[in-house]
Amino acid sequence: MLRKLCLLFLVGCGSVGFSKAQLVREFRAPEKTGFEMVHLEFSTYKSSTQLKRIKSAEPVYIHGHLAKTNILPVFSHQIRNNILETSLSHKNVESENLGKSITSKLFSDSEGDFDHSWDLGLTSNFLYHLDFNLGMGEADFDLAQLPVSQMKVKSASSDVLIHYSTADPNQVQMDTLLVTLNMGSVGIQNANFTNAKMMIFEVNYGSIDLNFSEGMSSSCQVIAAVGAGTLNLHLPPDSFPIKIKMKTTAMCRTALPKYLRSIDKETYVTRGYKASDPRLLELTIDVGVGSLTVE
Repeated sequence: MLRKLCLLFLVGCGSVGFSKAQLVREFRAPEKTGFEMVHLEFSTYKSSTQLKRIKSAEPVYIHGHLAKTNILPVFSHQIRNNILETSLSHKNVESENLGKSITSKLFSDSEGDFDHSWDLGLTSNFLYHLDFNLGMGEADFDLAQLPVSQMKVKSASSDVLIHYSTADPNQVQMDTLLVTLNMGSVGIQNANFTNAKMMIFEVNYGSIDLNFSEGMSSSCQVIAAVGAGTLNLHLPPDSFPIKIKMKTTAMCRTALPKYLRSIDKETYVTRGYKASDPRLLELTIDVGVGSLTVE
């Protein structure tokens, strides 16, 4: 009898261990010549995603740990119209709807439990156009030493951080940096390092933390909007040319620094503001319910 109980216990432990086992997957785009740009489309439904520069001769390297082995990603790569088109699609066959995803995040038993984790490695030798579609989870994008011409991140419910781990700004001009979330947080550190002409950040429910350590090297337009939540804007020194147009409601608490000068009911400028300055940073800030803090 005791032997049978021990056997059942071991089988049960083995079953639990198997159910929690993760499947490791690696994907590479081996092409090195014959294109001028790498277009990466990355789509996943519930994961922790990290991107950073690696030392490699290959333009794209992806390493994944999958908790559910019945949902396998599809990877493809081909050169078309002088562009290396790379795509990883990891869709949920169980078809989680948006409501379920948000509820799962609000009432999750453990932090960071997103089923899957992805590590993406890019190199300094190629120009990148990046498109991310994240169902829910968290994402950490370290763009240091990476030439990025465009980057778009869309998600139902995520915490997204874009930063530079070293003082190496974008060596090319980025056309657009776009992050849109239904729920979650957006953190942009050293936003001036992006060298972007246009930045758009939209969060329906959550927060935006936008930090410019220094002024832009060229003109830039920024739109940052929060439906309900908080928006924190960290400006460079007021000697840089900056113009801010604010749209708020009576349900938004606002805190502004004293050095900003009002030129009309909704518009403020810094001491260094000149409309003709080629480094002009123009921001449109929109908060419905919550708080807006400018530092």
